This record gives sequence, C-alpha cells and structure tokens, in this order.
Amino acid sequence: MNLKDLKYLVALADTGHFGKAAERTFVSQPTLSAQLKKLEEFLGVKLVERQPKNVQLTEVGKQVVVRARRMLDEGDEIIALAKNNTDPFAGKLKIALIPTIGPYLLPRVMQKIRKALPHLGLMLYEHQTEPLLKRLRDGEIDLGIMALPISQDGMDSRKLYDEMFTVALPNNHPLAAKSTIKIQDLKGQTLLLLEDGHCLRDQALEVCSRIEIREAEDFRATSLETLRQMVVAGLGITLLPETAVESPFGSQRGLTIRQFAKPAPTRTVGAVWRKSSTRSSAIAAVCDVLADVMAPKA
Repeated sequence: MNLKDLKYLVALADTGHFGKAAERTFVSQPTLSAQLKKLEEFLGVKLVERQPKNVQLTEVGKQVVVRARRMLDEGDEIIALAKNNTDPFAGKLKIALIPTIGPYLLPRVMQKIRKALPHLGLMLYEHQTEPLLKRLRDGEIDLGIMALPISQDGMDSRKLYDEMFTVALPNNHPLAAKSTIKIQDLKGQTLLLLEDGHCLRDQALEVCSRIEIREAEDFRATSLETLRQMVVAGLGITLLPETAVESPFGSQRGLTIRQFAKPAPTRTVGAVWRKSSTRSSAIAAVCDVLADVMAPKA
C-alpha cells in the first residue's frame, strides 16, 4: 500500500467515476482501476462496487477513505515542512474567506501581499463559516478569514481588524433624512437578511435584538449584492459591513448608506488556522499585511 493508491481511492470517492478520478490524478483509467484492485487484494477487502454507470464505495471503502484523507493530508504536511525549511514564504498557501468578507477585502490587499511575499502563491476559496471551518480542520485549506470569535479545538486565531455596521436604505426612506441612525430608529422596520449559514445574518439579528424589528419572512438573500438590490426595490432595509459599503457597489443608484450613531455596532474580522500547521510563518506574514492594510488611518 502506498500514498498514490490512497490518492486514487480518494479521487474515486470524490468523483464517483473512474474516468474523472483518473483525470484528477493524471493517470489512465486502466492504471487507476488496476491499482485499486491491487489495493483491495493487499487489504483483503472489497473497497469499490463496480457496476455499469454506477460506482460506489463499500461501507469499509468509505471508512478507508476517511483515514486515507488524513494520511494524504499528513503527507502534504511533510512535503510542506520540508519546503518551509528552505523558504517558509514560498510554495502555495490555501486561503478561504467567507462571502461577506472576500469580495471586499481581496481587492484591497492582494497587490500588497504579492509585493511583500513575491514567492508565495495564494490559492483562494470562498465558503460559509461552517464549511470553511470543516475544510480547515480537514487540512483542505491553510488559513480562514472570517468573523471572530470562533470556538474550535486545535485552532489558533488572530484579530485582523474591526469594521462598523452601516444601514442601507432606499433613497426615499424617511430614515435617509437623518445624518446618523440610532438602533432604536430601526424599530418597526422590515429587515432584509442573508440566508441561514451566513454569520452576518446572526450578527445583524444580534444588533437588532434590543428592538422590535420585522424580519422579511418571504425573502433570504444569498449575497450582499442581492440584499442591495432588494433594498433599492423598496422591500426593506439591511445592515452592511463597512468594507462592503466602500466597494464600488456601495454608492449604487437608489441606495442610501447611513452610519450608526456612536458607539456603532461592529464585527471583528480575524484569521483562523490549525495549531499544527507547518505554514505558521507564511500565515503570520499574510496576517501582518492584512492587519496593516486594514488598520485605521490617522
């Protein structure tokens, strides 16, 4: 048994197709099939149910895949450890951001990161909080950028910056006449929110928990951009993080943005990574750039 055989099995589990698994692992389909049969012979159990147009793992095959993923992750960690010993700021770093942060943060920081760490290649992903944390635990990504705090064993975290929430209103809304808005001013308003799974939804509900406010029961947005459009259409109001307001979409026609009166509600954005990660030097360097770019300017 070797890591390549386990890689073939994991690819088959992910794709459910011998041909696609072979493409993913850069071998021919007959080679992949033959190696998996040899693996079955070595282990003395059947791992794959081979039926026309239907490939499934056996129950023991599924259990083997769970352990194979761990072994492959450890193998990648060994390779990364060796590379980091020569240049900790080279190679690939896999970073995932939640959808309410990624589109607004990345354009501001990417050039700075490339300038500061020219030999570090970033592989960027976008996931909601829970899937992101799972991929982080499973070793599929190295670093997560999300709202803090999080409670996860085996994880380290670091605050990067705080950002205020703002209120997004239709231009003709009565509250648009105010220079700043108090949370109490939102009493009785219809609040548009993201769908379940977005931490920003929970944060917005927490901000408004002290007052009577109606959540739009027949609407759940999949993105902040959808929320903007629904506000412009007059279906309600919403809360937007400051970085989203400062994006090119923040001043779109028909939308009025108002800040909260001080002290304004905020959220903390931070970095999360595995304590066991071999990329700690690169992670720290990326976090330094992010924190510096997003630091309040005098």
